[in-house]
Amino acid sequence: MFDIPEELKKLPQTPGVYLMKNKKNEIIYVGKAINLKNRVRQYFQSARNQTAKTRAMVPQIKEFEYIVTDSEMEALILECTLIKQYSPYYNIMLKDDKSYPYIKITTQEDYPRIFVTRRVDKDKSKYYGPYTDALAVKEMVETIHKIFPIRKCKKVFPRDIGKERPCLNHHIGQCLAPCTGQVSKEVYNAYIKQSMDFLEGKQESIGKQMEAEMMAASEAMEFEKAAALRDKIKAIASISERQKMANLPLGDADVVAMVRAFHECLVQVFFIRGGKVMGRENFTMTAPEEQSRNEILTAFVAQFYNGTAYIPKEIILQESLVEEEAEVLTEYLSQKRGSKVQITVPIKGEKHKLVQLAYQNAAVVFSQFGEKLKREEQRTKGAMAEIKTALELSKPLVRVEAYDISNTQGFASVGAMVVFVDGKPKNSDYRKFKIKTIVGANDYGSMKEVLIRRLNHAIKEKTEQKETSFSKLPDLILMDGGKIQVSAAEEVLFSFGLDIPVCGMVKDDKHRTRGLLYQNQEIQMPLTSEGFRLITRIQDEVHRFAITYHRKLHETNTLHSVLDDIKGIGAKRRKALMQHFGSVEKIAEAEVADLLEVDGMTIPSAEGVYAFFHIKE
Repeated sequence: MFDIPEELKKLPQTPGVYLMKNKKNEIIYVGKAINLKNRVRQYFQSARNQTAKTRAMVPQIKEFEYIVTDSEMEALILECTLIKQYSPYYNIMLKDDKSYPYIKITTQEDYPRIFVTRRVDKDKSKYYGPYTDALAVKEMVETIHKIFPIRKCKKVFPRDIGKERPCLNHHIGQCLAPCTGQVSKEVYNAYIKQSMDFLEGKQESIGKQMEAEMMAASEAMEFEKAAALRDKIKAIASISERQKMANLPLGDADVVAMVRAFHECLVQVFFIRGGKVMGRENFTMTAPEEQSRNEILTAFVAQFYNGTAYIPKEIILQESLVEEEAEVLTEYLSQKRGSKVQITVPIKGEKHKLVQLAYQNAAVVFSQFGEKLKREEQRTKGAMAEIKTALELSKPLVRVEAYDISNTQGFASVGAMVVFVDGKPKNSDYRKFKIKTIVGANDYGSMKEVLIRRLNHAIKEKTEQKETSFSKLPDLILMDGGKIQVSAAEEVLFSFGLDIPVCGMVKDDKHRTRGLLYQNQEIQMPLTSEGFRLITRIQDEVHRFAITYHRKLHETNTLHSVLDDIKGIGAKRRKALMQHFGSVEKIAEAEVADLLEVDGMTIPSAEGVYAFFHIKE
């Protein structure tokens, strides 16, 4: 039994992270502290000065644990990691987990390359981004390679100079071919400098320089060169038009604004690079309604920039960070960037106008998002509530597990488990079972084996204090079938001393979902209701998952037991035979002449296949 007063006395006066748990041993909150003893004890003192969120959370805390760190900054990083890992109910959660493309110039190399990457390494390269449109970034890099003759290969210089002939890019005028050793670093780096100017928004000066070169080439009657320059000028003009949004009195900055309604929030970020708005992105967050806007923006900055590869020089916010968090966050971001990061909250001027613009855009997106959110909530959580009402269950319905058995005349029996949480499939929790103890088409025995193994996993992981998909028990179990499948599940649950409601998902004569079988009664739901539609989706999903695994297993077993036993037929010929004939049955029916039409087959191997299927010893 966890004795909170006694455990509070043991807390160290050091920085660290604490995890609050409820009676189900679920982590409901993750926090950080510069002094664990002082911070954690505050939760269990007078509720007079506590926020509404804390007052709601504290009665649910049945135990806590903590992790000591060397500094408050380490605690901040660990807190972000654990929030992402456990998704605690009372934490503010950034839902999106995106990685962004960057343009990388390997300036540390003798002859630099330019390409798209999603990683930012501390390797002395020059990075531009992040960009929100991956296709646009790819097109931009392709345009740079068309305009400036920079290498695309991964050769290492000077090691690889003179080892091979120049590639096609050199012959079509898109590479200076440093691999030949005939171009100096100075000449090559001049084009790299132009490329960097191009990415920094200096297209106009590059265009004017090329126009002068085009006119000179034309006057010298070098019309082919002039035409090539003309095409490059057009490409530059096209990129400039796409980046037309105002030249701003800023270098690299992110502008962050937020709108919220109840526990749902939408944050919009403008990415400004080289004084131009290079893109924008929306992020959805969930937060308890009692959380202030400052707390939500602080959580966003911590979680988003902990996960992103690039930190700009300036982060412009709609509202200030929580006072006690601001210093450590600024220090952390500056350390991650490698130079000072400025966090500002403008009240006038161009920066304030940008914040307002981001806010207005966020409001427009949120109005659309809000309607979509309502429809999605009705389709998911609303559907779960309808099922709960139809079954007259007393406990909330959050996690539903569905099971199905698949086999072919008792061969290669498999079990499948799919999981829906709040009405949405949780694919990471899906599990497959190869039936081990049951022989033949015995759905009752197979279902019992699957559930016994599933519950044994839960017991083992609870004993070992592990956290996986098996650790959480369902609020409802759905069986793809009727009384036989339901009785198998109920018998297993009874043997484990568990009280979890079990329903059978029954189908009509046309193999369509008809309703639920619960406590020996068929529960009818309106066919147009969201609850009925969710049951149909769950039944279709568990059947799909089971039959996909069964087919894969069946094909693997069939191939191994037949083709692998034929002398002279290895992996390549087996694959070629299956691609050519489509099935083992057709291979067995084929004549030697037919078998010789398969790629890689020789007369001895074809005769060996024919003899295997036709000549009995």
